[in-house]
Amino acid sequence: MNCITEDRRRLLPDPLLSGLRIFYLFLFCGFVFSCGTRPQVQEVPLNPPPAVPDSQPPSRVSGGIAEEIRTLVENGSYPSLLKALTLIGDRNLGESEFGRLMNAVAVTLLQKVYPSLQTQYPTIAPPPAHAYTRILREVERGNYVYAPQNSLDYLEHTLPFLALLRETRPEKLDAARMDLMRACDLNKNSVLAPFFLGLIYERSSLFNAAVEEYNRAYAISRDCYPAVLGLARVLEIQGKGQEAIRLLSDLVIQYPDNLSVKRQLAVAYYNNQDWSRADPVIAEVLQRDSRDSAFILMRAHVLVEQGQFLQAQAPLDLVGAMDPNNRLYLFLRARVQAEGYRNRDSALNYLRSIMRTYPNDDEASVYAVRLLMESARPEDRVEGRELLNRLLAAGDPSLLVVNLALQDAIRREAWREARPFLDRLLAERRSSQDLLSAYTVEQGLGNNSAALQAARELYERDTSAEEGINAYVTALIDTGRNDEAVRLIESRLSALPGGALKGRYYYLRSRLRTNEDAAMNDLRSSLFEDPRNLNALIAMFEIYRRRKDDSRAVFYLKQALALAPDNPQLRRYASEYASLLGGGY
Repeated sequence: MNCITEDRRRLLPDPLLSGLRIFYLFLFCGFVFSCGTRPQVQEVPLNPPPAVPDSQPPSRVSGGIAEEIRTLVENGSYPSLLKALTLIGDRNLGESEFGRLMNAVAVTLLQKVYPSLQTQYPTIAPPPAHAYTRILREVERGNYVYAPQNSLDYLEHTLPFLALLRETRPEKLDAARMDLMRACDLNKNSVLAPFFLGLIYERSSLFNAAVEEYNRAYAISRDCYPAVLGLARVLEIQGKGQEAIRLLSDLVIQYPDNLSVKRQLAVAYYNNQDWSRADPVIAEVLQRDSRDSAFILMRAHVLVEQGQFLQAQAPLDLVGAMDPNNRLYLFLRARVQAEGYRNRDSALNYLRSIMRTYPNDDEASVYAVRLLMESARPEDRVEGRELLNRLLAAGDPSLLVVNLALQDAIRREAWREARPFLDRLLAERRSSQDLLSAYTVEQGLGNNSAALQAARELYERDTSAEEGINAYVTALIDTGRNDEAVRLIESRLSALPGGALKGRYYYLRSRLRTNEDAAMNDLRSSLFEDPRNLNALIAMFEIYRRRKDDSRAVFYLKQALALAPDNPQLRRYASEYASLLGGGY
C-alpha cells in the first residue's frame, strides 16, 4: 500500500538492471503512479530514474505567483522550499496572509525534514485562524491531526506527520498511513508523502516497502537526502552494509558539510567494523559536537579495536563522567585493562559489573571466561570452567559460547570433545576462524588429509592472511608436500621485515631441515624474532631432551610452561622432569 499501483510495480526492473534501462522504462510509463493496495511488496532498484527538476516544479493550475509558491512548497524538496521563501521575499508577500502562511509551512518543513541545513530563515507568524496554523501548532505539541474526510488539500494530508517524525511505535505511526496514501493521489510530484511512508514502513519493519518509498522520494528529487539516509539505514538492517556505505559515500560528496550525512556514514563504517575509515569520520563529527556521548563512545571503541589503549582512556573518561553504567563503556574499560595493561583482576571487576546487571550478556561472560582460564592461578581456572559450563547448560548456547567451548577443548587437546562444537560452527557460520579451528582439530586427530582440506579453503579465501598461510604451509608439511611448502616459506621470509610472524616461518622451515644443527639455527632465529613462540620453545626442548642435555632442556621447558601451563603435552614433560623443575610446576 503505497504510491504505486500493482501494474506499475510489475514494470519495475530487477535491482541489478542498469540505470539506463530504468531511465527508458520510466520514460515509457510517463511517471504515471497512483496509491493502491499491493498483495506483495517488492524492492525497487537503488538507482532511481531521473528526478523531476526542482527548478521547474509542475503546476496543477497554470499561472499565478500564489500557485507557483504553493506548488514549490508542496514539492517538499529543500531547493523548492528555499525558492518559495525567496519568491515570497522578492515579491514583498511576507506581510500578506498568504505569504505569512507559506513562510510558516516552508520554514517548518525545512527545520523538521532538513534539520542539518545551515540557513537563515525568515521569522514566521502564520495567520492564527488558518487550518495549517492549527496543524503546525499541534505538531509542536506532538499531536497528529487527521485530514478532513473530504479534503483535497495535499498539505492537510502531509503536514500533520511532522508530529510523528520521532515516533517509533508502529501503532502510532499507522494512524498517518491512510492520509499519506491519499496524499500520493493528490500530488505525485512531491517528496513528502513517499518519504514519510518510507519512515512508517522502516519503523514497522516492512523493509522492502520502505526501500520502495525511499527510492520513490529520491526519484522525484535527488535533493531529498533524508530519503537516502533512510534507504541506507534499511540496507544496513538487511545486512547490506557495503551497499549502504556506497550510497552514503556518494552522498557525502554531494553534501560535504551536512552533519546528518557524516553521522550516518560514520555509523555505517562503525557497524561494518571498518575501524580505519570510521575513525576520521567520527573525529570530524566530534569536532562539530564534542559532547555527543554516543560518538565519544564510538571513538573509544574504535581506538580499542585498533589497539590504541592509551589514547582510548580520554574518551572513556568522558563517557564515564556522563554515563558510568553504560554496558559498552564498562566492557571497553575491561578490554583496556586486560589487553592494554595486562591487569586481569581489574578487567574482571568491570566484567562482573556487567554480568550483575546483564546476566545474559554472552560477550562479557565469554570474555570473563577467557581471562579466568588463561590465569596462572588454579582457582581462577576453576571459576572460569564453572562459568563456561553454566553458559553451555543454559539452553541453546550462542555461537560465542560454542566457540569459546571449542577453543577451550583445543587448548586442552580434547579433540573428540571439540568435534560437536566445531560441527555446529561450520554448519551455522563457517568463518575463517572456524576453518582455522577445523584445521587444528583435524590435525590433532591425526586426520592430515582433512586438515589440509580445511587449511586450503582458509588459504584460498585470502591468500594474504598470515594465519591461513601458516596453517596451509603446516598442512603441506604434514602431508609431505615439502616443495610447495618451501616455496611459500621462502616467499614469506623474504617479504616480512621481522617480528612474530617471521618467527613462525623460521620455525616451519626448521621442520623441513634434515640436519639437526640447521634446524636449531632456524629455531634460534624464530625465538630471536619472537621469544614467546611456543612451538619453537618445545622444539628446542625436544632436541636437548634427545641429546640428554637436561639443563638446557629444562631451560626451554620452563619457558614453554610459563606460556601454556595447561598444555597436556607440556604437563607430561613437566612430570618427567619434576625433580629438575622444582616447585611450582
